[in-house]
Parts: sequence; C-alpha cells; structure tokens
Amino acid sequence: MHIALFQPDIPQNTGTILRLCACLGAAAHIIEPAGFPISDRHFRRAGMDYLDHVALTRHDSWQKFEQWRNEAGFRLVLFTTKGAGSYLDFSYRQDDVLLFGRESAGVPDEVAPAADARLVIPIRPDLRSLNVAMAAAMALGEALRQTGSAMTGEMQSEER
Repeated sequence: MHIALFQPDIPQNTGTILRLCACLGAAAHIIEPAGFPISDRHFRRAGMDYLDHVALTRHDSWQKFEQWRNEAGFRLVLFTTKGAGSYLDFSYRQDDVLLFGRESAGVPDEVAPAADARLVIPIRPDLRSLNVAMAAAMALGEALRQTGSAMTGEMQSEER
C-alpha cells in the first residue's frame, strides 16, 4: 500500500502521515514541490524518529510521479471532497496508491482525471473537510483492513 501527498504545504501533517506510513508499513511518496523544506523543524518534530523507518520516495513533479506509477502499474485512488463514492464502499488492492491533495487547495483540475477512483470520506454537510492526516489514517486503515495487510500484534512487538 502507498500513500502519495500532492505538493503538501503543512509540515506537521506531512510528518504525521509519514509516521503513520512507518508504523503501518505503507510506502510514502511526496510529489514536489512541497510548501516547506524537509529540514523544517515542524516536519521533523511531527515525524520524530519514525522518519528513518518509512520507505519515502520524492518525485520532482506530477509528471515524474505519473511516469513511476504507470510503469509500476499501480492504481491511483484520489481522496477528495468532490469524490463520487464513499471510501467505505470501495474495494482496495494491496498495490493501490492513496493520493491526498494539498491542505490548502486539494489537487488541481488536471490531476483528478488521472485517478482510477475518486473517493470521499463522508462528513457532516455543514463542515468543509477533515485534517489531511486524519483522512489519510482513516483511508489507510480501511484499505489495510480490506486487503488483510494490516500489521498483526506479532509484527508490532519490538522492544521499546
């Protein structure tokens, strides 16, 4: 399972999502340009020492990311407030790439059509959206539950 972040602009959210990926064994992708340097203290603080445990790939552009994805044959699943179906009604596969847009603007109009599926996390109609890190956690949790690739207690046990 992969999580891709399209030009993330809040370092704390990105750090939190990378920590999520490290803990649950998902690969992470940052599609540049990000709105902050990787050396940003907020990013490092949110990711803590977990950043050394995540398989992270940085793509120079949307075009480079799409080239990588197409060559790998992975399906792209976009999470958006403009999604056509609920994330709970979708059938995930282990090689899916779960794509999340910028916190401030989502993804541009030219990116959305590349998605094989556009999903929404239903929320109250009088509210705008969830925090992207929370949305990523909900989406990844459901995808791992469905694919049976969630970490088991045996895999999680390590000395602390």
